[in-house]
Amino acid sequence: MKRRSPYYIVAGIALLLIVLALALNEPEAKTVAQPTLYWGSRGSSVTLLQRKLAAWGYYDGRIDGIYGSDTYRAVLDFQRKNRLRVDGIVGRETWAALGYQWAGGGRNVVRAATTSGSTRSNDVEMLARLVHAEARAEPYEGQVAVAAVVLNRVKSPSFPNSISGVIYQPLAFESVANGQFNLPPTEENYRAARSAINGWDPTHGALYFWNPSKPVSRWIWSRRIVRRIGEHVFGI
Repeated sequence: MKRRSPYYIVAGIALLLIVLALALNEPEAKTVAQPTLYWGSRGSSVTLLQRKLAAWGYYDGRIDGIYGSDTYRAVLDFQRKNRLRVDGIVGRETWAALGYQWAGGGRNVVRAATTSGSTRSNDVEMLARLVHAEARAEPYEGQVAVAAVVLNRVKSPSFPNSISGVIYQPLAFESVANGQFNLPPTEENYRAARSAINGWDPTHGALYFWNPSKPVSRWIWSRRIVRRIGEHVFGI
């Protein structure tokens, strides 16, 4: 009887261990409670989220452990199709729908675990993109005003309490639906976003803006106009 080479025996054991590790990885992950995730979160739980969404056809971006715009859109799509609350926050219900346990804690817990610099950078990026999409032809003050409306909504109990939540709220901004939001901002757009974050509000608290020369919903005209800047009017 021909004896097998030690090399083949070792290789066979290694292959068996790899197969066992892959087989056990998913069940083991399900026994570990996952934290609440939202735009700006990073780490192994985001990687797990991305892989699951990719396996189910919701996500086709990079598996990089960074909760950015591609992951956010995939989560929104998953939540919408599974009749969950569509807010981009991966908490109890969303983790359960994905087949995992939730560790508890709200979005404030996640924010505390991230650096303020990282959170601010994400906020500026999203605001700048919205400014470019909605007001790139407007004067600088008008660009700041559009960013300020988003921040005013974050403060209002009638809207989501995060910048990403406000921007991605269904039907909130046409530019998000038609893809204009994905265009790269200019340096002026970034400066306008930073000005709003730093406290400049040319709208005096407005929650809405629209261009009166374009077709808009009849309801929006029920808002009291407080300012006009460029082609936009701002109302509360």
